[in-house]
Amino acid sequence: MSARQNVFVTGGADSVGRVIAERFSRAGARVHICDVRADALERTLRDNPGMRGTVANVGDAASVERVFAEAIEWMGDVSVLVNNVGIAGPRGPMEEVSCEEWDETINVNLSGMFYCMRQVIPGMKRRGSGVIINFSTGSTRTRLPLRAPYVASKVAVEGLTLNAARELGPFNIRCNAILPGMINNERMKRIVANNAASTGRTADEVERDYLNYISLRAKIEPEELADMVQFLASDKAAKVTGELIAVSGNVEWEI
Repeated sequence: MSARQNVFVTGGADSVGRVIAERFSRAGARVHICDVRADALERTLRDNPGMRGTVANVGDAASVERVFAEAIEWMGDVSVLVNNVGIAGPRGPMEEVSCEEWDETINVNLSGMFYCMRQVIPGMKRRGSGVIINFSTGSTRTRLPLRAPYVASKVAVEGLTLNAARELGPFNIRCNAILPGMINNERMKRIVANNAASTGRTADEVERDYLNYISLRAKIEPEELADMVQFLASDKAAKVTGELIAVSGNVEWEI
């Protein structure tokens, strides 16, 4: 890294978001995180005294405006935005998904990223540089029955990312998306457990079925996603923009 970075990570209180935030902090960046869970945020900030953070729901535009105002006040314009927040949304046939469930999934997964991007872009334009990294999912390539709101929201995230890369490129602002596979974290364990419960199988059987359709037969560690984020935010990726980058072991299909 050349200049000291000002990094904002959404959903930074645990799992992948926390690993990413801590990686930047250890590298000397100023880091501000937000998370909807006050207890998790408190733990992360306690363990990382140099980091700051705010409780916020990215699906609420006013909340996003407030948290970025707080972050920019202490660290200056954001140079790297990591849009990590995402919710799984409902599981079920499309005709049984409620309008409220649909709206919530789209609002957090898609609108939340847009709300955050519009807060940092003016500062990035002033600086003449910036990096935006949005988290999508490998499920946009495999499709995933019974998860229509989630997949639709993430396909839209990819469209937002690609359009932003073209619009913002002349200002030296890069925008890419990461498509994770089967992450080895608590959220994926819950997904596996729920799938097992709904199909009458054991969690081990469900996990084995997932891995059978991943070319490398491996789960993705949060640290591996942090590696990619750190690379994309570095000068080594100065010409990388408008890319949808899978870190998944090549997810071929999903159950």
